[in-house]
Amino acid sequence: MTTNNVPVTGIQSTVQLPIAEWDKTPGRDSQETALAALEDGKVLFFPQLAFALTGAEGRFLTPDLVGDSKNVSYSFASRKIGHCACSDADKPAVAEMMHRFCGQAKALVENLLPAYKAGLTMGRASLRPVEAAGRAQSWRKDDTRLHVDSFPTTPLNGKRILRVFSNVNPSGRPRSWRLGEPFEQVAARFATAVRPPTPAALMLMQLFRITRGRRSLYDHYMLGLHDAMKSDDNYQRTCPQSTFDFPALSTWAVFTDSVPHAVTAGQHQFEQTFYLDVDGMAQPEKSPLRILEKQLGKSLRN
Repeated sequence: MTTNNVPVTGIQSTVQLPIAEWDKTPGRDSQETALAALEDGKVLFFPQLAFALTGAEGRFLTPDLVGDSKNVSYSFASRKIGHCACSDADKPAVAEMMHRFCGQAKALVENLLPAYKAGLTMGRASLRPVEAAGRAQSWRKDDTRLHVDSFPTTPLNGKRILRVFSNVNPSGRPRSWRLGEPFEQVAARFATAVRPPTPAALMLMQLFRITRGRRSLYDHYMLGLHDAMKSDDNYQRTCPQSTFDFPALSTWAVFTDSVPHAVTAGQHQFEQTFYLDVDGMAQPEKSPLRILEKQLGKSLRN
């Protein structure tokens, strides 16, 4: 089957869970299902789980909130908000809204995935009020192209990237995604073509503060995969992939460092990033770190 000349497979990329409350501990069956599905490269989909805005907060669902930026950013730990173009009088209310979402996402992950709790840390959250479709940007920053997540300035040295998303579109519009092939296949296609870095290059990036800390070989190869996927027009058109629309007032979670994904349309979404130590996984051999080390035949962590 094809859609706009893109092959769409029948692969089941999502696993649906009947969770409707952020801070309720699910049963053991749901916990085990969620853990296995995530580590197998599936998206956890919660169709009944909505992030509720107050009536007054609805006015913040506008692209004007971010000005020339793509999203508002927020740190749960420091309570600092960034890229918010609203008035100074409104910033505390936006920050409180973001803080509430972060807390609910944290409760969801800790209750659904208790085995991860010891190795889990919170990254930044974002509110994305800008329409995803039709944004003019370079291929490297174009999230409508299939990619795996890797951060150019923040070395992770093998840590996993787990993200929780919630669609709060007030008009009922879905968030449309494409989902790609298993990570092992992505690595097999692109990893050996990534040119190894020189030790001096990694050291200089840290010295001149291009990166926050020393970039590991793992980060170098993950960035290489990210760029190779996005820059390859033929791969974008012909690789195995599926599509999924996440409805308004629904939530989903996924390891975005191992699941190729692209957002093709949608507006008004919250997102919270978590980092997980590889050793905190039930099956570390399914991590991008272990898969790349096996395929490349060398250690990739500092």
